[in-house]
Amino acid sequence: MNSSQDPAPSNLGVPTKSKLDQSRPDRGLRVILLLGFGGLLALLLYSGANALGTLRDLHNTEEAARNRFLDRGRVLSTVILSTNSYSDHMEEFLLSVTPGDAQTASDDDAARQADQARQALQGYPSDRTDEEAALLAQLQNYIAEEDRAFRSAIAWNAEERRLRAQEMIAREILPRRQGIVTIAEKIELLNNQETIAAKQANFVEFGRLQNNLSEFLMLALISGFLLAVVSAIYILRLERQARFRYAELVNSRTELQQLSARLVDAQETERRAISRELHDEVGQALGLLLMDAGRLSTQLGPSEEKSQEIVRSIKTVAERTVQTVRSMALLLRPSMLDDLGLVPAVEWYAREMSRRGETEVEVRAENISDDLSDPLKLCVYRMVQEALNNANRHAHAKNVTVELKQSANSINVKIEDDGSGFDPKRTRGMGLLGMEERVKRLGGTLTIESRPGTRTIIRAELPIDTSTNASAPTTPAQS
Repeated sequence: MNSSQDPAPSNLGVPTKSKLDQSRPDRGLRVILLLGFGGLLALLLYSGANALGTLRDLHNTEEAARNRFLDRGRVLSTVILSTNSYSDHMEEFLLSVTPGDAQTASDDDAARQADQARQALQGYPSDRTDEEAALLAQLQNYIAEEDRAFRSAIAWNAEERRLRAQEMIAREILPRRQGIVTIAEKIELLNNQETIAAKQANFVEFGRLQNNLSEFLMLALISGFLLAVVSAIYILRLERQARFRYAELVNSRTELQQLSARLVDAQETERRAISRELHDEVGQALGLLLMDAGRLSTQLGPSEEKSQEIVRSIKTVAERTVQTVRSMALLLRPSMLDDLGLVPAVEWYAREMSRRGETEVEVRAENISDDLSDPLKLCVYRMVQEALNNANRHAHAKNVTVELKQSANSINVKIEDDGSGFDPKRTRGMGLLGMEERVKRLGGTLTIESRPGTRTIIRAELPIDTSTNASAPTTPAQS
């Protein structure tokens, strides 16, 4: 045996501990990235929530200032209209020539206008400033003076009204009306100033919000840039590690394929050696035993029947053993594969399979050359051998057809049986794996069509090196 000539490759491309330590991702960098992205997300959420809250406060402040301005303007408008109407009624009363029922109605309207003015002043918002309070007090005084003047003028007779009316209008009513308008304008000016101040405060707050957002944006941009740099470093490191591991996997795959090829070669070498030992040593020894048994039988006389019976038994056992050893040698490595070629070897194995079991095997060969390379012949023979054994042992097939066909650049092999079938995706024994490895090693393709309860078809296509196999094809053979 010469199995020591094919040592298995060491390591098989498996990375050492130091390599694994070098290829392991940096956990610290990963933690930094997670914290950085989490912090950036928290910063964005905080800045967004802060900006929304500030904008909501600004909107509420502006809405409150606008409502406050409108409420004060509405009160002032009511006061001015009421006091003007009140003054108009006073002028109408003072300038009237024929007092009567119209005068009474005018008095009622004047009183109602005065009440409206006072109620409007009472409805003025309570959040007034001291200056506003002083101006409102002046308005109340004007309305009170207006009311007193009107009450005193009611008691005048026609002659007094005619003599004093113009003077009272010019000296009291018109200046008072102008004073009310002036005071209302002052209050409105104060309201405008407060509104402007509120807007300015909003502008200041909005400017502060812009500054905060600018700071947050700048911080986010800087953080994002740093995270992008760190992420790029991390991705480059992962890419480098992925390339390193891919190279290791490719190297391991290559070494495993080399190991598989060496194991197949070693297996064939061992089979060839065992076949030769059985044929040469054991076969010759058994042949000598048969010759010695024959000489012993001739030396014994016919009268020694018991000794002759023993010699015949020895010869029978020796002949059976010789046949068994010859069959074992042929099954391990048929010499006809090297001497006669691929088709005779396949046909011999098919006949042996049909003779030993219940499976009938038919071989159909077409244009198979006698000058095929040894690896190609051996691959086809082992594939047929494994397929026939599987069909007989596992599928319990009754009939198997083996088709061998050679084209210009390839050999096509088809093995079809009528057995119980199997699921190729789930059932992958060592025989099928070895078959695939042999075909793949020669650059061929192998397909298996089967499912439980149906037939099985195995197809293989193996390329031919035409530079070394240029001989003419043989005639078709069939067994």
